[in-house]
Amino acid sequence: MSFQAYLDNIQAKTGKSPSDFKEMAEAKGFTENGKIKSDVKATQITNWLKEEFGLGHGHAMAIYALLKGKKE
Repeated sequence: MSFQAYLDNIQAKTGKSPSDFKEMAEAKGFTENGKIKSDVKATQITNWLKEEFGLGHGHAMAIYALLKGKKE
């Protein structure tokens, strides 16, 4: 599955776009100026996504990669 397919599936499931997740991560204090804060661990972000949006681990990691800047 391509990275874009992951994002498309996440948006279909949650109704949230990648930019929505970026905004929510900033509001939750995980990111600052579009970058993940140095004291924030991947597990904190993936747990939030799993609990609040019901994402599986792979989809949560896709959003983490997006927030980390590994993928656009």
